[in-house]
Amino acid sequence: MKRILRFFLVSVMLVTAAGTAMAQSVRTHKVKKGETIYGIAHAYGITEAELRRANPGMESADYVLKKGDKIFVPSSQTPLQVEQPVTTADDVRQRSIRMGVMLPLNDRNGDGRRMVEYYRGLLMACDSLKHEGISVDVYAWNTPEDGDLSETLAKPEAAQCDIIFGPLYSRQMETLSAFCQQHGTKLVVPFSINAPQVAYNSNIFQVYQAPEGLNESTSRRFAEWFRDYHVVIVDCADPNSTKGGFTSALRQQLESRNAKYSLTSLTSASTSFASAFSTQHPNVVVLNSSRPDDLRVAFIKLKDVTAANADVRISVFGYAEWMEMAGSQESNFHKYDMYIPAPYYTNLTLYPAQRLAMKYRSNFRQDMSAVTPRLALTGFDHALFFLRGLHKYGITFDGAAGRFGYVPVQTPLKFERQGNGGYQNRAFMFVHYKTNGQIETINY
Repeated sequence: MKRILRFFLVSVMLVTAAGTAMAQSVRTHKVKKGETIYGIAHAYGITEAELRRANPGMESADYVLKKGDKIFVPSSQTPLQVEQPVTTADDVRQRSIRMGVMLPLNDRNGDGRRMVEYYRGLLMACDSLKHEGISVDVYAWNTPEDGDLSETLAKPEAAQCDIIFGPLYSRQMETLSAFCQQHGTKLVVPFSINAPQVAYNSNIFQVYQAPEGLNESTSRRFAEWFRDYHVVIVDCADPNSTKGGFTSALRQQLESRNAKYSLTSLTSASTSFASAFSTQHPNVVVLNSSRPDDLRVAFIKLKDVTAANADVRISVFGYAEWMEMAGSQESNFHKYDMYIPAPYYTNLTLYPAQRLAMKYRSNFRQDMSAVTPRLALTGFDHALFFLRGLHKYGITFDGAAGRFGYVPVQTPLKFERQGNGGYQNRAFMFVHYKTNGQIETINY
């Protein structure tokens, strides 16, 4: 293991994972109606105190056991080792932070190469933090999709980590979640949207939301922001579209507010298409597809609408996937006042992003990948946020807004507690391509 003081020389530890960690020491139980903490403990042959120690939230005075909760049950044969309260000597605020990385760090496929880039971003953040007096010890393991985590988790360094970034694959979540629950380790899930353990494991920080929750929050914010607009929803006849969930949630949101909207189709004749637009209010257009070709056709039809009637004002509400088209379609983005809801935005014209791009090139002898989000910048933002948080607040850090001055290069982070469980990132922004040629980010 290399100290981050020499991070340019840090090499990825390639460890083949095998077996299922923690299977012999912890189980989960889904609470049924009418069950009590005492009754569950008695049914599994353990004491109530053991059950409470295995589920730190239960020791809170205001804890309420609810139907459907998933709780951890330690084995009576192999008691769960619960981390003792932090003493001053082991306060993470007074020593080097021990950071673990459990991701596919290899050159076997695209996943591995992308995660190596993300890992390099973590390292660059650690290097920046040492100038703030924050020291980090880094432990990294290769955990490919076809691997298992038990061998990795058996390493003594794994149990010593204060925070772990991973996994990439949902199938590894249960094992790693249980491990972090047992050892009181913060677990940052940087990419997976399938992490049901966040509902009951208070150690988990999930960066990306599942589509259902994101559709609801995006449609609600849309209705608030565009409350004075006439909404035009355009059917693109895309049988493989993943955006129907959003437009459905949007229609429900608009109807609940008694807001009027129009429906039209990308294949409609020009006159019929134009009739969906208002001349009395500004219009905002929403496609039910993120296909690039559909957007190009929409721009052509919108040009015809405005050419036929100068009183029609149009904005377009888009999707994060369209930011990949900014190079070829940016003039249309500005012309049609494009708003794109996104959990990230990379503006490479700004100095912080340019500086990190140059630092990446200098350190690793290659450029960051051009895809968005820039994974090295994602890793940089994640590490800066969590390591600063641990250094300032110790194990009580909850990732909430306003804990310290956090100015992301690319990825805003603002976590909210999920009941008695972990935390989900609720940061959200509209990337607005203004008609004057400027780009602004509107944060919620």
